[in-house]
Amino acid sequence: MASADSKFRSWGRHIRSDATALRVQSRAADLPLPADSTSPLLPYGQGRSYGDSCLNNGGTLLENAGLNHFISFDDESGVISCESGVTLAEILRIAVPRGWFLPVTPGTRYVSVGGAIANDVHGKNHHRAGTFGCHVLRFELLRSDGSRMLCSPDENEQWYRATIGGLGLTGMITRADIQLKPVMNAYLQEETLRFSSLDEFFMLTRDSDASYEYTVAWIDCVAKGKDLGRGAFYRANHHGSASPGQRPKAPRTSIGFPFTPPMSLVNKLSLKAFNEAFYRFQPKRRSRTVHYQPFFYPLDSIQHWNRMYGPKGMLQYQCVLPEDHGKDVFRNMLKTISDSGSGSFLAVLKMFGDIPSPGMMSFPRPGITLALDFPNSPEVMRLLDRLDDMTREAGGAVYPAKDARMSAGAFQEYFPQWREFSEYIDPRFSSSFWRRVTGESST
Repeated sequence: MASADSKFRSWGRHIRSDATALRVQSRAADLPLPADSTSPLLPYGQGRSYGDSCLNNGGTLLENAGLNHFISFDDESGVISCESGVTLAEILRIAVPRGWFLPVTPGTRYVSVGGAIANDVHGKNHHRAGTFGCHVLRFELLRSDGSRMLCSPDENEQWYRATIGGLGLTGMITRADIQLKPVMNAYLQEETLRFSSLDEFFMLTRDSDASYEYTVAWIDCVAKGKDLGRGAFYRANHHGSASPGQRPKAPRTSIGFPFTPPMSLVNKLSLKAFNEAFYRFQPKRRSRTVHYQPFFYPLDSIQHWNRMYGPKGMLQYQCVLPEDHGKDVFRNMLKTISDSGSGSFLAVLKMFGDIPSPGMMSFPRPGITLALDFPNSPEVMRLLDRLDDMTREAGGAVYPAKDARMSAGAFQEYFPQWREFSEYIDPRFSSSFWRRVTGESST
């Protein structure tokens, strides 16, 4: 059991947190508890959450990096069993050559299985496959009192529901069984279409969801006037041939950002220039074969890309709005963002489907979801407050895994089931996020 007092930052690098780190070395061992019996505990994986849901200021983080072993892999059924510290990248490394792929994947493969379950991550195929939790067959949950539970839809079902999307608060996931999906190879047949308005985006979505497993759009949130709502739509299916004619190579990881620049490289001038050039670079229509890595994980090829936002870090905002309200609200959101001058390089628009998650606290729900990255500044904080008002008025929600500043009132309105969920929280577990959005103390 390794112990160290450390400063932790989430992926947004906006919040710095002091915590004692204890490494969980074996799935068979009890949790390593600190001598201070009042210190709150929280599992810690790869730290890829943008806000403070993975932080535990003044408490103890239980690092799962030592739980990095595969237990079994059935080539026939595609069921993989592994410890919670195994990353999605490691699953892909052994699964894809055997003809299997992740059923759902977020925008980075450098997240642990435990983190993917705790945040019930979603991907570009939510309309077809739902969330990651929909494909978790069972897992073991280790509580601070030493008790263990096997949780599945048929066994300890309420704990299963509470832990999927439960932000790591119900206990430590030690291992999990996941159902993978069959694929022919490592490639996708991708189509890119440039669009000039939100109406065109919604039309492309309607036309694509029945025929394409993966759909997503980049949107230019700096554009104004007649260009408001323009962007690029991407849709793809896994390649159906065992021997595709084209076999593009996986991209190599670049050097990226070896240091943090003294100020954010994302500003009004760079945003306008980048978004204009990126939009013009997108073809009006293009079909091609691509390796899965650049399609699902374009930023994974750039090491420490989050450093480009400078020492103050960044804030990500992801909301989902019901479709019947979403169209008009999103137009207002885009106009508000554009008028503020605080745009985003990484503005992603996607339709969620109606496949329910098994998770009690899961974020995805039917509607339109928008995700944006902003450099941290007082002006951006005020902008996000305005976006919160629009989200609440439309009956939407904000994603806890990417949040660093929503109010307790907003969270409790987005997730009215939080009181029911709190009954399943391990009495020793807490997080900076949970204390912020519920007003509960750390003891």
